[in-house]
Amino acid sequence: MTTPMDVPAGGVDMEARRTSSSRLIKASPQEIFDILADPSNHVLIDGSGTVSASKGDPERLEPGARFGMGMRLKVIPYRIQNTIVEFEEPNLIAWRHMGHHRWRYELEEVEGGTMVTETFDWSTSKAPVVLEKAGYPAAHLQNIRRTLDKLAELAEG
Repeated sequence: MTTPMDVPAGGVDMEARRTSSSRLIKASPQEIFDILADPSNHVLIDGSGTVSASKGDPERLEPGARFGMGMRLKVIPYRIQNTIVEFEEPNLIAWRHMGHHRWRYELEEVEGGTMVTETFDWSTSKAPVVLEKAGYPAAHLQNIRRTLDKLAELAEG
């Protein structure tokens, strides 16, 4: 039976320039954080279908760490370099790339596990209007929900 805590919440906030969704995951914040802090796991949890591989990454992310990802947009492969810009183990981790928009994960311990909120934050982007015109804020909502589902599968075993 699905409870309200199991149902993905969130949405697109064009004024704040953030797209987010939350999901209860039946694991501790530290267990989930450990998955997120290992760049090699990002291909496993990616709900967008664009992450193809980690590239020369540190084994574990830390404040200021840089890590690369092999990506693909439809059939076009490319590489992106990310930098950790927020890090409060085991409750918060966020990174950005050259465009300066952020991917943030907030983890809050709750009854039954951890409430995980993933946010695509384009308020810090160098070109927020370009992202909006390309439709990324709305498109990322479903990607985020799929990512949270994959993260739950991995964390819950």
